[in-house]
Amino acid sequence: MAEWGDLVTYIRQEYRVVRDDPDEIRIRLLFGDDPDTEQRAQIMVIAREILDQREDWVQIATPFARHDEVDLLEVLTEVGNSTVVGGLAVMGDHLVLRHSLPLINLDINEFIDPLELVAGAAELLEQQFTGRDDY
Repeated sequence: MAEWGDLVTYIRQEYRVVRDDPDEIRIRLLFGDDPDTEQRAQIMVIAREILDQREDWVQIATPFARHDEVDLLEVLTEVGNSTVVGGLAVMGDHLVLRHSLPLINLDINEFIDPLELVAGAAELLEQQFTGRDDY
């Protein structure tokens, strides 16, 4: 898989798409298999980015809190101690966990693993720092 269109086709087949634009697709990942508890969800934004106007990349991002509702030093410390994949960024009013990958020669597992790791880490951060399930 080396092109944006191929990745989007795969995502449409494998995930619950909640928004589909030419250079961005959003999916909803569910957490929790226990039928007695409510499932939590995480909205994942997968976007095509062009590096230096020549290289196609894919960015995986998900918000987990508003930056004005949490202690940023605590969040940064937690991300530094517990997160293997992804980095923290402020986008608008939100804190997001994100990770980027080059599309050239991308194997599907090189997308799936970071997607799941970023989603799971953001879900835990959201629980820990907001106690809610907003994203």
